[in-house]
Amino acid sequence: MATITSASFPRPATRSETGLLAEFRAFWRTFVAKAFNPYRPELHYMRGPGPAWRAKHVALSPAVQSMLAEIRTAKAHKSSPSA
Repeated sequence: MATITSASFPRPATRSETGLLAEFRAFWRTFVAKAFNPYRPELHYMRGPGPAWRAKHVALSPAVQSMLAEIRTAKAHKSSPSA
């Protein structure tokens, strides 16, 4: 998947703003832009299938299938009217 980023380029230094001051301003401008960017993509990415997907797609083990069968028969016997 491609990642799209938006970056602003530091403005070119003028005659009065050269050297260390220009580098300092460019650093802080970039730092503030990145530090206070509200978009956090790692919070929005899906980290894998959830429980609903697993319930739908993952086959049950034979032990679990036999337990479910026993539970269903027990419920059927409990709910049926006894004579």
